[in-house]
Amino acid sequence: MDSTRYSNDISEVVEADRAHLWHHLIQHKQFETNDPRIIVEGKGIRVWDAKGKEFLDAVSGGVWTVNVGYGRETIAKAVYDQLIKMNYFANSAGSIPGSIFARQLIEKMPGMSRVYYTNSGSEANEKAFKMIRQIAHKRYGGKKHKILFRDRDYHGGTLATMSAGGQDERVMQYGPLAPGFVRVPHCMEYRRQDGAPVENYGEWAANQIEEVILREGPDTVGGLCLEPVTAGGGVITPPEGYWERVQEICKKYDVLLHIDEVVCGVGRTGTWFGYQHYGIKPDFVTMAKGVASGYAAIACCVTTEAVFEMFKDDAADPMNYFRDISTFGGCTAGPAAAIENMRIIEDEGLLANTVKMGDRALANLQALMEKHRVVGDVRGKGLFLGAELVVDRKTREAVDEKRVQAVVADCMAQGVIIGATNRSVPGLNNTLCLSPALIATPDDIDEITGAIDKALTRVFS
Repeated sequence: MDSTRYSNDISEVVEADRAHLWHHLIQHKQFETNDPRIIVEGKGIRVWDAKGKEFLDAVSGGVWTVNVGYGRETIAKAVYDQLIKMNYFANSAGSIPGSIFARQLIEKMPGMSRVYYTNSGSEANEKAFKMIRQIAHKRYGGKKHKILFRDRDYHGGTLATMSAGGQDERVMQYGPLAPGFVRVPHCMEYRRQDGAPVENYGEWAANQIEEVILREGPDTVGGLCLEPVTAGGGVITPPEGYWERVQEICKKYDVLLHIDEVVCGVGRTGTWFGYQHYGIKPDFVTMAKGVASGYAAIACCVTTEAVFEMFKDDAADPMNYFRDISTFGGCTAGPAAAIENMRIIEDEGLLANTVKMGDRALANLQALMEKHRVVGDVRGKGLFLGAELVVDRKTREAVDEKRVQAVVADCMAQGVIIGATNRSVPGLNNTLCLSPALIATPDDIDEITGAIDKALTRVFS
């Protein structure tokens, strides 16, 4: 780590942080007696804090974002060059990087056609919700306005996206929430509902969505929003047959299908987008995080041409277009970074590496499951993995959240940063989460799972 820029004033930085910063997802009482952690440098898959301690980052920036790793000079240069030439103009006009990245992105998404730029995943999802609502008014007299969301899924931190949030602890104390959002059951095999079949479980789980549509009235349901692989709700992969049946149900009841790829998108699961594993044909795809690997703020709401056409079919009507804007959806740094980010993924073969290293990581976790009875289930897709910790494999009683966090803390002490579900599902915040950069090597994977092995031994001995 090169700390020369900070060596003379790092104590001032720490005190400024303690006095003025409001960190995300953290109880600050601890900072009255302990220093806040400040990350000052990153290179490859590793980061260094203000005290010079090195960490292997197995969660890509804490929230599964830095897909191509830290210290990419070519991305920084692309952003710099673009900002000097043209840093911003509202997206009511186009830009060179915005147009080029939109074309490149659509080339990776057969069946999709249009890119609406926003600043965050929450906002991208909210744009899709608003489009669905406007379509309801344009075509169905406003009646077909309800948006279905799934238990355990997460779609953002605005009031509308929290209203479509299936993680109850994340929305507690923020109500009343927005009306018109309706929950459907999850498809998680490991925690099948009572009475659910073992055979054809995926199809059965999808049929539960149909039951909700019928209960609410098909003429009132306009959209269904799902993650292809559930992220913060426990890294949950779908059962066989699930997505095929979901697609049939959406087509049958004229429900627009919105796939939230904020976490899975741009390589995380080993394909450009998670939905592409399952033959899905969505109407909306939203993405953020890995689109530029955190080098600039960018998110996208991508639609089909059929959706786009619904907003231009009557030019004489002054209300007949998507009357919306995203201020930082016009910032050119985002698409400039995204273009270079995509080039790196392609030129370095990172999709193939993600599949290969994901297989290795999953095999390592399965070996840990054989060694540690506290590991009840392991699952994942590509470099997006979870290990659920249980008190008893037969009853599947969840390990107490404090002990799960003790495993995370032990790994941190070893110099490996992993994640865990928290403030998500009451009583079920018991899954360790891994999402290392797509550049991970076999040694990196073994170091991550080796740290978990030691932590499990110490915490549960």
